[in-house]
Amino acid sequence: MEITSKAQKWLNSTKVDAESKKIIELMLADADRTELTESFYKDLEFGTGGLRGIMGVGSNRMNKYTVGMATQGLANYLNNTFKGEDISVAIAHDSRNNSRFFAETTAAVFSANGIKVYLFEALRPTPELSFTIRHLGCKSGVVLTASHNPKEYNGYKAYWDDGAQLVPPHDKNVITEVGKITSIDEVNFEKNEELIELIGKNIDDVYLDMIAGLSLSPESIAAQKDMPIVFSGIHGTGSVLVPTILKRLGFENVNQVEEQIEPNGNFPTVVYPNPEEAEALSLALKKAESIDADLVMATDPDADRVGIAVKNDKGEFQLLNGNQTGTLIVYYLLRKWQENDKLDGKQFIVKTIVTTDLLERIAEKYGVKHYNTLTGFKYIAAAIKELEGKEEFIGGGEESYGYMIGDKVRDKDAVASCSIIAEMAAWAKNQGTSLYELLKQIHVEFGLYQETLKSLTKKGKTGSEEIAQMMVDFRSNPPAKLGGSEVATLIDYQEGISKDLANNTTSKIDYPKSNVLQFLTTDGSKISVRPSGTEPKIKFYFSVNQNVSDISEYDKTVESLKIKTSKIIEELDL
Repeated sequence: MEITSKAQKWLNSTKVDAESKKIIELMLADADRTELTESFYKDLEFGTGGLRGIMGVGSNRMNKYTVGMATQGLANYLNNTFKGEDISVAIAHDSRNNSRFFAETTAAVFSANGIKVYLFEALRPTPELSFTIRHLGCKSGVVLTASHNPKEYNGYKAYWDDGAQLVPPHDKNVITEVGKITSIDEVNFEKNEELIELIGKNIDDVYLDMIAGLSLSPESIAAQKDMPIVFSGIHGTGSVLVPTILKRLGFENVNQVEEQIEPNGNFPTVVYPNPEEAEALSLALKKAESIDADLVMATDPDADRVGIAVKNDKGEFQLLNGNQTGTLIVYYLLRKWQENDKLDGKQFIVKTIVTTDLLERIAEKYGVKHYNTLTGFKYIAAAIKELEGKEEFIGGGEESYGYMIGDKVRDKDAVASCSIIAEMAAWAKNQGTSLYELLKQIHVEFGLYQETLKSLTKKGKTGSEEIAQMMVDFRSNPPAKLGGSEVATLIDYQEGISKDLANNTTSKIDYPKSNVLQFLTTDGSKISVRPSGTEPKIKFYFSVNQNVSDISEYDKTVESLKIKTSKIIEELDL
């Protein structure tokens, strides 16, 4: 049996430690083969973003050996690609269990292969790693994090010299090199101390200076410096720098959630350390109510995503989804750029295909170009790189609570996002309004777009097969009607085509291949389906919209769109 032989190969390795071998022997001796199968039925796949998986012993788990094999493959590719050049990499990690150990393992393997390593002395946000690669002129970088996944997970995200995650051709080439490492015995774990340099505050200062330079309304902050803000890093890296940048900008009333300040890979106060989940912000909301705060912000463990809550027109705290926060950010950026005479027709924003189309409407009003990419900030970064020197990137983001302000960081950045969100709240308050009221005004002006995400979790080998079959079924038998409207167009990003279902005609689309389907209805609704690249989930994105004739019709229109979304979900039998 292949699974048994793979496990035996680990037992026979001279580099696998005794404790790991003991665990493997127990798996082999257990009559219930479930744990053995899940641990060894495949190799933990090094995808275009790197590794992500449950921690444990085995080829399908995050551990010293799978991390080492990935790093050996990446090191081989770097040495082959940059022959004769000085090669350096930067490494960061979050607060997850084993993240520091995996970071040091990664540093050891790179150094053993003659590559200079800049290793952060302690946990740091993922966006700072992206910034550091560019700032220090590194050829690559790695951050050890599983972002907002449950505590059992860890991950390994690889970056290229532009500070972005790997894109073609490097992503496929690195995957190929990693695939060539078929044995743990091929990994050089013997670190070279002389090639490892610890970094920390020196990079923090430059990074925070850059973010401070993004401010568009310092006078609003000065006027509202006492505005009460609640922040939580949810036991992660956000607490390292977010309070610092808010203080540097001039906010003097920032209140952290005490129970969640200390880094802790078990994330003891939340079910999931994910700011997309309302439960993860429950302690922050409780604190906000007790001090009558104006704004609540919480970041995920590696501080690349941020969730926020604001007061609604009843004085109650209301969580905003990623599309709503992104809408406010883009509107604020473009409006302030215009007011500050910084727009000259050469600026642009970028969003992903599953993010609200409302951002396009806003960009059009301000004469700013807009571009769509596949899901993932590496594609947004690729668009910025392609337009470098020709057009100027203002900002952008995706619905999953990630935003990018300016082009110095080439990944989603919750540290910069928190600074611009707080400034935006101060600006709105200075105007005699609030972020909630501002969002309503935007919807009245541009149209009320309402987005909903529904995810189905399908774990393990059988779950992966179920997800694959669901995508096959949607491709072969697309829905004819959704929400009372005809499905007019099917866009298949895997096949690279757009189908006009009424006329039965097909045209090509200019995107990299990706396992995503979109159904566009005649009334402007958009339903997107894609398996997650980082979690055992299949995701459904619903976007419905309707014009609001007057602010008095706002709540009624919201309810109407909610009913419509529920109907579509029911029709898809989800």
